[in-house]
Amino acid sequence: MKKKLITLIIITLFFGCKTDKKENEKLNIITTTTMITDLVKTIGGDYIKVEGLMGSGVDPHLYKASEGDVTKLVNADIIFYNGLHLEGKLVEVFEKMKSKTKTPIALAEEIDKSTLIGSDYFASNYDPHVWFNIAYFKQFAKKVTLVLSEKDPKNANNYKENEKQYLEKLDALQNKIKNIIETLPKEKRILVTAHDAFNYFGKSYDFEVVGLQGLSTATEAGVQDVQKLAAFIIEKDVKAIFVESSVPKRTIEALQAAVNSKGHNIKIGGTLYSDALGDDGTVEGTYIGMFEYNVNTIVSALK
Repeated sequence: MKKKLITLIIITLFFGCKTDKKENEKLNIITTTTMITDLVKTIGGDYIKVEGLMGSGVDPHLYKASEGDVTKLVNADIIFYNGLHLEGKLVEVFEKMKSKTKTPIALAEEIDKSTLIGSDYFASNYDPHVWFNIAYFKQFAKKVTLVLSEKDPKNANNYKENEKQYLEKLDALQNKIKNIIETLPKEKRILVTAHDAFNYFGKSYDFEVVGLQGLSTATEAGVQDVQKLAAFIIEKDVKAIFVESSVPKRTIEALQAAVNSKGHNIKIGGTLYSDALGDDGTVEGTYIGMFEYNVNTIVSALK
């Protein structure tokens, strides 16, 4: 019933009368995840109006569009989302909105598929958590700049300057992260988290990554999953495991209890930001701050 209602809203709004945008009116942009919202705000600056559908701590795997969200999406000038089926419950909405005048832009679809990590779980057949490879996030930035410049050519130079400055900051982040991780011996680079959001991070920085719930939080971990991972932690002598801000911590606490019951002391090393950034106004509320915070938390706990 809800699907039919949302479809009707899309059709009614999409084909209804929409007033022409005034010459000096800012572009109205809707984004999905907090990482993309932060990126678009950084590139667009004061020249655009941005509203993210998902806030801090929101799990994009499980997010469903409300009637209000659909109205925002239909009235937007541009929609940026991750793609690769990360926002699985929004895919049908985006598909219905495709037309000659408006096609929601899936930033991850721009990446060379031959370089992505495969996944049988997602309909895209790829792991969608691509923002944990900074090189991929740079591609996001370039695509956002291109789209904004095409839609708003009078401010194109401003968007390109913002992109230039941001790419320089991402370069600096890459160097900083590399130096921090090099202080952690390779044999200690085993990252155990609530779900498999960090595979691209692991591939980039030579970590073995294990998620209790697999690639999507839509799949619950069972008793056998907990016991199997507990045995792995003991075998590898892992010192710490991590909860995630967008995933209930009960599964990791159950894992900790299972490990400790077998006489192996395991601590929770902290909370990592995986599918969502931290609160607005905090360091972790930006992509760069989140990435650096995560790495410092991981390295400090595993040393």
